[in-house]
Amino acid sequence: MAFTPKTSGISTGGRALGAGLLAMGLALLAGCNSSILGGGGNEPPAPIAAPSLPMVNGPTVGQTFGTGAVRVGLILPLTQNGQPFAVGASLSNAAQLAVQEAGGTDITVMLLDDKGTPDGAAQAASSEYGAGAQIVFGPLFADAARQASAAAQSAGRPLVAFSTDVGVAHPGVYLLSFLNEGYVDRIMDFAVSRGKKSIGALIPQNAYGNVVAAAFNQAAARLGVNVVAVQRYAPGQAAQAAQQLAAQAGRMDALFAPEQADGMGAVADALAAANVHAQLLGTGVWNDPRLLVSPNMQGAWFAAPENAGFQSFAKRYQAQFHSAPTRLATLAYDAISLATGMARKYGAAPYTAQNLTDPSGFIGADGVFRFHQDGTNERGLAVLQVGAGGTTTVLSPAQRSFAGG
Repeated sequence: MAFTPKTSGISTGGRALGAGLLAMGLALLAGCNSSILGGGGNEPPAPIAAPSLPMVNGPTVGQTFGTGAVRVGLILPLTQNGQPFAVGASLSNAAQLAVQEAGGTDITVMLLDDKGTPDGAAQAASSEYGAGAQIVFGPLFADAARQASAAAQSAGRPLVAFSTDVGVAHPGVYLLSFLNEGYVDRIMDFAVSRGKKSIGALIPQNAYGNVVAAAFNQAAARLGVNVVAVQRYAPGQAAQAAQQLAAQAGRMDALFAPEQADGMGAVADALAAANVHAQLLGTGVWNDPRLLVSPNMQGAWFAAPENAGFQSFAKRYQAQFHSAPTRLATLAYDAISLATGMARKYGAAPYTAQNLTDPSGFIGADGVFRFHQDGTNERGLAVLQVGAGGTTTVLSPAQRSFAGG
């Protein structure tokens, strides 16, 4: 049976999440249906003021919103180098939207700026746990999350960070983000299901590339894939690596090329120029309209959330804040919706490890997800194919629930 937080009457638009569950915020799953999404704008948001509520039996912690008895911390990079940071503001707005749509009476969210620094995150986490936060969401950056996790361990309360670095995760410190390892597993599983067994890779030589290269090698070994060739290249210098792959192109029926969206267009062009025409495989970092319109991306496959959920969230966000959310904004929205739903279901002490790692998982704006005991997560992902004009077609839908698994 699913549990959904109450909404405040803000327009939900055409949200596609099983009889409106996604429009209700976030549901706890117990063998019920769930759903998906992805894609969206990235213009700077316009933050709004929220009422400041006094803390009881603890210091006042920055801005607060909501009036519930259960206290929840939220650490975001609202500023960087002393300047306002649009991504942090968008995350903050999304959290406020989640509280408003849920009615605002289940939790009180305490927001602090970590200034984009590890020290700021450590101080913010200590302050929020000291003010009675039963759970803290954030920070965004990996180094900041590592520092905040020490405060979580000291307080004996959970932290749910937005970092994609699995090295941050451990029991009691969970990651809500989309993990690169999950993207790689999904696209490789799908490729093999479509008969792709001889696969090459063209991967940037940087920290991100190292993560996806390791995940690719692990997935290939698990699936019995013949790895034809792996070429690494310095960022922005894919042309030579593409030429080197050309000699192996006839042996490859697919090519994993997980470059970030801002560099993938040049990679696709370099592959076309080198006459490497194997089926392109990628990850959710491709899900950017600026990349998908590239002619040489047509026909490519990539793993990502489906688009409907984010698009619905973005419409409601736009109506409230008169600007487009960043793509990361759903992390804060889902975090606060999760906190609200669990407080409503479980009462005064909702955020136990057992509740957070419920194998049935949760439904958020970006679809179904669940936390593992080691702090990593699993998300429902679709496989999309790039079409003409930047359109995408769902080749394989994201799973709607973790029932039976």
